[in-house]
Amino acid sequence: MAYPDKLLADDEEVVRHLHPHWLTLLRPVLVLLVVIGGASFGAALVPAGPEQGMIRLGIVVLSVLLLLVFAVVPVLRWRTTHYVVTTHRLLFREGILARRGRDLGLSRITDVSYTQTLWERVVRSGTLTIETAGDSGATVLRKIPDSDGVQQLIAFMIEEDADRRAEESAWYVRGDDDSGLPPGDGWRPTAVL
Repeated sequence: MAYPDKLLADDEEVVRHLHPHWLTLLRPVLVLLVVIGGASFGAALVPAGPEQGMIRLGIVVLSVLLLLVFAVVPVLRWRTTHYVVTTHRLLFREGILARRGRDLGLSRITDVSYTQTLWERVVRSGTLTIETAGDSGATVLRKIPDSDGVQQLIAFMIEEDADRRAEESAWYVRGDDDSGLPPGDGWRPTAVL
């Protein structure tokens, strides 16, 4: 079973699964291109002689270290960061080796807002701020793709979750029993769970 499906309850469904905006990968890709180009150029400039092999090996080792730190780790960080909206909650997971996560029930969310700079509006990205009942601080998610659409989706899912909870919390019977209501008077709640 793939992530995030393994985290879901039986009656829960994934509505939207996001990673940080793709522009977070721009810097690692540029670093990759510059380091590979620079290493190739530097290796070609090494003069012939007995030290040539060691100098080229040094260039390769330095290039691999730079690529690991400035290209591979950011790509892995992007790939292992998940923002998931389900029918019952919001899931946040991040981390390569050590993991960190948070689940927010939709019923606990009191406010969802987003902010965008001019550049973020152009690339359709932004920052979501989620406030919940009982927590002292807000949860801030940066570099969210389609942040305004995600904010609207979460607001809609909060309403859907409230409706679902209201339906689950009341039992309904027809008004044509011995309740004293006229027959066919419609539905009425009879018990609260």
